[in-house]
Amino acid sequence: MNSASLKLDPEFFGIDNYFAAKSLIASRSFQIDVYHGFGMVPLADLFNHKTGAEDVHFTSVSCHLDSDNDVDIENDDASYSSTVDEPFTQSSPFRNSDEGNSSVDSCNLEKSSNSEENPMFLEMIIVKDVKSGAEVFNTYGSLGNAALLHRYGFTEANNPFDIVNIDLELVVKWSLSLFSSRYSRARLSLWRRLGYSGCVSQNSEYFEISYDGEPQVELLVLLYIILLPDETYHKLDLAVPTAGDFAKSLNMILSKKRTIKSGTDSERKDLLLTKRVRDSLLSLANIRESFYGSDSLEDDIDLLKRCCRIRERKLYHSLMLRVSERTILKQLRVYASRSSKSTKRSYPLRKKFKWT
Repeated sequence: MNSASLKLDPEFFGIDNYFAAKSLIASRSFQIDVYHGFGMVPLADLFNHKTGAEDVHFTSVSCHLDSDNDVDIENDDASYSSTVDEPFTQSSPFRNSDEGNSSVDSCNLEKSSNSEENPMFLEMIIVKDVKSGAEVFNTYGSLGNAALLHRYGFTEANNPFDIVNIDLELVVKWSLSLFSSRYSRARLSLWRRLGYSGCVSQNSEYFEISYDGEPQVELLVLLYIILLPDETYHKLDLAVPTAGDFAKSLNMILSKKRTIKSGTDSERKDLLLTKRVRDSLLSLANIRESFYGSDSLEDDIDLLKRCCRIRERKLYHSLMLRVSERTILKQLRVYASRSSKSTKRSYPLRKKFKWT
């Protein structure tokens, strides 16, 4: 394209301008519905995010009118607050399109041109009382600080959706430090044959550690299999092709009357939390902690408290993420240190931090 013929100023089309425009769209676009996809919604992007405490919902007039009863509306409202990629939730176009589901998919988009039935119109619905002069919040979804910082450039203190990822590659390296390559590959292969896998994003497989320090059960199963005695491992290895049900095979190994699929997540995890598995969790937590360098968590907390949220915005939010993740790893160590015989949450609650 010849910019001279269009009288375009090249200064406004440099790489910096491109990234600035891309950042604005990525942080302010909404996933509207299947028909419209992602789009910019004037005025709607003025609302800031608050996790689990939004004051408004956005919905299309057409879908609102299509609801046959109050139950449908209540279901729609519940879905807005519980999923990440619901329609009219402010979202990044980089988000995985498989997350969440759209309650607008079944709406009839072939409406007349009048405003009451035109899907091009949105409604902003206040869902709770807001005091005069108070800020009105939207929600961008149930996101941890890593996702909030990556997509929108900010974090939240005491975010209950915070997680820490432990890559499968890190678990394999830990296994290789104790066992041979052949041994590690065989145990990982059995884990996959049993039907397990981690979370996958951008060609990376990982396990999530929750806000309170609890690991995914898939990680516990993998560690359990890696640490099985050879005789027990070979029995399971032979049983997998014939059993046809990984729950039965694991039940045989655990020598319990309950299968791995029965009960709550807590009960299933307690069956797997042997001393060796708990020790391996401690090792993985320490390896993951080493990624943050020599400064301690207390050093980071002190630096965060002295950081100005306004003048040092980038440093503040990067420190908030760092402190959040390291606090979760601390909770993971507490979780791994507790007695495997206890089925109750005996580890202390997280301390809530207040930042100025």
